[in-house]
Amino acid sequence: MGLLREAGKTVCTAESCTGGLIGAAITSVPGSSDVFQGGVIAYSNDVKMKVLGVKEQTLMDHGAVSEDTAREMAAGARSFLGTDTAIAVTGIAGPGGAVPGKPVGLVYIAVADGPRVVVSRNVFGGGREDVRSSTVSTALELLEELLKGVL
Repeated sequence: MGLLREAGKTVCTAESCTGGLIGAAITSVPGSSDVFQGGVIAYSNDVKMKVLGVKEQTLMDHGAVSEDTAREMAAGARSFLGTDTAIAVTGIAGPGGAVPGKPVGLVYIAVADGPRVVVSRNVFGGGREDVRSSTVSTALELLEELLKGVL
């Protein structure tokens, strides 16, 4: 949160498979209210479309677990919550839900800083909670790298 504070930037989240864990991790840090505006738990496609502005065509063409959906979730969250940066995640935490080409543990993480959105494709191992925990830590690391100019 220090990098956001130093840069005078705010952040929000749009979470599917993590169900609010990224927001919880951010708000566990004292002083996070200076930078964290809020989050949207977009577990259903309806919420992804109605709240975050994910296009129905994107969901039809690529599915909820896709780079395109993660990108649109991040952009939509930034717009909806009026922040400088955003983190969005969509994935298959398991144990079920796998489809051909999309295994359990597949998570797309999008981080946005202004109009720039970077999406990372990840396949995490372990059980459901392992996938969710790995997603949280990776998402926060990606935001840090984006803010540092590494990405």
